[in-house]
Amino acid sequence: MTPTPPSALTRPGAAHRLVSAVETALGGPLPVRVRAWDGSETGPDGGPVVVVRSRHALRRLLWQPGELGLAQAYVTGELDIEGDLGDGLRGLWAAARERGRHTPRLSAADRARAVGTALSLGAVGPPPVPPASQARLRGGLHSRARDRAAISHHYDLSNAFYRLLLDETMAYSCGYWASEAPGFTPADAQRAKLELICRKLGLLPGARLLDVGCGWGSLTLYAAERHKARVTAVTLAREQAAYVRARVCERGLEDRVEVVCQDYRDITGGGYDAVATVEMGEHVGDAEYPAFAAALHRLVRPLGRVLVQQMSRGRNAPGGGAFIEAYIAPDMHMRPVGETVGLLEGAGLEVRSVESLREHYVRTIGAWHRTLEERWGDVVGLVGEETARVWRLYLVGGALAFEERRMGVDQILSVRPTDEGCAGLPSTPEDWYTGLDRP
Repeated sequence: MTPTPPSALTRPGAAHRLVSAVETALGGPLPVRVRAWDGSETGPDGGPVVVVRSRHALRRLLWQPGELGLAQAYVTGELDIEGDLGDGLRGLWAAARERGRHTPRLSAADRARAVGTALSLGAVGPPPVPPASQARLRGGLHSRARDRAAISHHYDLSNAFYRLLLDETMAYSCGYWASEAPGFTPADAQRAKLELICRKLGLLPGARLLDVGCGWGSLTLYAAERHKARVTAVTLAREQAAYVRARVCERGLEDRVEVVCQDYRDITGGGYDAVATVEMGEHVGDAEYPAFAAALHRLVRPLGRVLVQQMSRGRNAPGGGAFIEAYIAPDMHMRPVGETVGLLEGAGLEVRSVESLREHYVRTIGAWHRTLEERWGDVVGLVGEETARVWRLYLVGGALAFEERRMGVDQILSVRPTDEGCAGLPSTPEDWYTGLDRP
């Protein structure tokens, strides 16, 4: 038997060297345990374990330090988390916040040691090719062609995938959890949300509703069926438009619903009794939002109502962060809700109600995530392992962002008042909520 060389007995494993370098950079201990490709392991017991399966993961982090590099390594499977992914991300976010308050200053010697560690671990090399699931957009920001490509990247993934992930309403937006009863389902929460929107818009039989960014038609179909509204549904995603048209035909709603696949900037006409845009305004862009708000004002008649359900975020990461911008919603822009209110009012609309649904989104995303995990094999069969991992990271990270108030979502109801200042709204909104807890 060949004896083990003394140097091999004393040389620390890859995990120990990696963690030592990272903790020097962070100026404090890592909140998670780390296991490396050589089987070495170090860090606190009892919590999530970050598994670095390949030196390739470290190379990604050298070329893309921070969130994007970590996301690339995760979606490719070069890096994984054993245990609860949410707990792991929660700990990493807490460490990042703490690091932001006490950012360490690396000396020249610290940097030299980091380079030496990277070399010894075999992590130095040319930049890795980005994962196939990462968006690759061309053209001017928020040009019509680029916006169409950005929407297609996410929403044209696969109608079959979204049918699997979502409930029967096919509503891909925050639900309204009007009841804490165990039997109140995600589909019930979506129907409660759709009913609440219709009530806030004051829809009556025959009312003309414009649904801007209609998704898979949840609001369009609900308003046409339950409230007998005449709906024009607009989407940029061809897969969505085809899906909604098929559902309209199945339900015999051709005389009430028109589905249009076009850019919101190309919508003509006006005089609508109500306009709704549910989680579409995030895709409009910062510089373009005043024109979007002006279009909402132009398209609705005097005394008509406009409901915007939209996510919000502070100025520090208006696009949602590097991962969201690269994999989920390229060119997305969010702002604090107060700024959106100001833009809508600047366009001539009068904002009458703002309702936060932030906690509702934690529960909604949690339901989607449970379905993803329960149907993991089916998901992988539809979209592949890499895209399935993108969605796992997206849903877990998204729920955590709403939970920790790094993101919000709000329903903003406004009206186009008459020149004399009449808004035509009831004096109190009490009828909006009656019976929403009964599916």
